Amino acid sequence: MAKVAFLGLGVMGFPMAGHLVAKGGHEVTVYNRSAAKAKAWAEKFGGKTAATPKAAAEGQDFVMACVGNDNDLRAITIGADGAFAGMKKGATFVDHTTASAEVARELDAAATKAGFKFVDAPVSGGQAGAENGVLTVMCGGSADAYAGAEPVIAAYARMCKRLGEAGSGQLTKMVNQICIAGLVQGLSEGIHFAKKSGLDVAAVIDTISKGAAQSWQMENRYKTMNDDKYDFGFAVEWMRKDLSICLAEARRNGANLPVTALVDQFYSEVEKMGGKRWDTSSLLARLQR
Repeated sequence: MAKVAFLGLGVMGFPMAGHLVAKGGHEVTVYNRSAAKAKAWAEKFGGKTAATPKAAAEGQDFVMACVGNDNDLRAITIGADGAFAGMKKGATFVDHTTASAEVARELDAAATKAGFKFVDAPVSGGQAGAENGVLTVMCGGSADAYAGAEPVIAAYARMCKRLGEAGSGQLTKMVNQICIAGLVQGLSEGIHFAKKSGLDVAAVIDTISKGAAQSWQMENRYKTMNDDKYDFGFAVEWMRKDLSICLAEARRNGANLPVTALVDQFYSEVEKMGGKRWDTSSLLARLQR
């Protein structure tokens, strides 16, 4: 059992912090911008709450975070009330936010200077993965930092792997989102084509999902897509945030991402259709306008 703080209780963080108690058996203190959410979490799982990130981090062995973006992450880590001001020597900060590799390296340097460890550890698996404790966690940081954090992360992970030094977890999450963007567009076009051709979509998917076209997206999203329902999984506005990170990094490292850039524009069209909070499979709705 470890003393753990969790910062950020959104749709991902709330259940992840819960697993630290229920499955990990850890002593958990939580912080959230909305104190009411932190209170609700504590009432459900029996942990403690703190008024600031610094207060939550004080005396903890591990501090986990899952917030919205680079700016949110800096807001809870740096400054007089930030978690870094409260962390003890030798502790480990684990960031589950999907953010830039740049901010991961920045925070790793600050942590090292202050005498504690840092792991960038973005996740994949969505709200369902968080609730069921089966997330895929992509980590960057020193081998020592990762080795200490991995048993704690295990409370909500099905797969957890270190990919390299600080920033490597975020870069791997970018690869994940690049791959998903193309897959969802391809699946959307396939379903759209099947419908226009007068085919039975369910029969088509049942057949081709046993072959080379099979994917998680196909297995888990085709039914809701076929029914024009887009209230499942990861929201379009968050996918656009992630793709903007991918495209910015590509401009830095020289990678050529033509399909990713195109799909990002398709998602901007979905947003204009009122689909900001629709899930990412709503690329089909754009084709069926």
